[in-house]
Amino acid sequence: MFGKRIDLFSILGFEVRIDLSWVIVAILIAWSLSTGVFPFRHEGLSAQTYWTMGILGAIGLFLSIIFHEMSHSLVARKFGIAIKGITLFIFGGVAEMKQEPPSPKAEFFMAAAGPLSSLLLALMFYALSQLARNAGWPEPVDGIFRYLAWINGMLAVFNLVPAFPLDGGRILRSVLWGWKKNLRWATRIAAGIGSGFGLVLVFLGFLQFFSGNFIGGMWWFFIGMFLRGAAGMSYRQLLVRRALEGEPVRRFMKPDPVTASSSTTLEKLVEDYVYRYQFKLFPVVDKENQLLGCVTIKMIKEIPRKEWGRKTVGEIVMGCSPENTIDSQADAMEALSLMNRTGSSRIMVTEENRLVGILSLKDMLSFLDLKVELEP
Repeated sequence: MFGKRIDLFSILGFEVRIDLSWVIVAILIAWSLSTGVFPFRHEGLSAQTYWTMGILGAIGLFLSIIFHEMSHSLVARKFGIAIKGITLFIFGGVAEMKQEPPSPKAEFFMAAAGPLSSLLLALMFYALSQLARNAGWPEPVDGIFRYLAWINGMLAVFNLVPAFPLDGGRILRSVLWGWKKNLRWATRIAAGIGSGFGLVLVFLGFLQFFSGNFIGGMWWFFIGMFLRGAAGMSYRQLLVRRALEGEPVRRFMKPDPVTASSSTTLEKLVEDYVYRYQFKLFPVVDKENQLLGCVTIKMIKEIPRKEWGRKTVGEIVMGCSPENTIDSQADAMEALSLMNRTGSSRIMVTEENRLVGILSLKDMLSFLDLKVELEP
């Protein structure tokens, strides 16, 4: 879902980040507010005033989304659900859960917290708008408060649509889960509705586009495509989590891995190891067979070809770290998360700093295919 992310700050123990896509959206929102929304609603103000209102309105929306996701996170913490952080991206924000909710009740209250928080903000900003009008505050102040009241109200209503992974879809999943006592079935139904709702938005986007509203149609289209993709991805993530969670890494690793000596030249490594076994990572050991780290084809590519004959593996070896090793008793989901974070498809498996095997993404995916096929 996410690309390059930037850490902003930490609040109540939660890391708040933005995806680079959000920067583009923030600029577009400030621009549309400054050149469209506020000039239409409040005529006769200066261009500088409109831009100030637009920027403050975009900042207010930014803080509103953080408040919305913080509400999810605090309720999740109450039910013992670990949250990795809050990330804002092109289509809003998300509280990144490390696990599925433990019960339908936890899912219901966690999901409901978001729309309720947005509704609370909508009422608060509306009250501030009324106060601004009655107290004779400047018109731009009232305009910003009215916009924030409207946008938070829209966020509350939109998120209550029963289409997974929107909050309303999670509420629906919690009800279905509580009814049938089957999380997988409930997720499949809620995700199916989410996918269908995404198609409806795509269709509405086409109608808007061909009726002359190019920008609005484009947004509806992309939001619909995102919801459709996110619904399917959420269901697949559940299948993966259910298949791997609680399984130790040892079950999936290949023991007695192919290792390279620290004295091996890069040329010999490429000819006798890379081309022969077609792996992208090889553990590196010394003469006493002690693990030194690993070498990857990416590291080899950074060395000029003419130096391969005289440069040894020991000169470029990457030391062992939490980025390339994992304990044999660690949860398989932890290993999958590590692969996703580092972009590596092979990880060294250790026991007390001793190499005992290699874990590959290919082997884990093969297990998942069989698990899903045999246990529908």
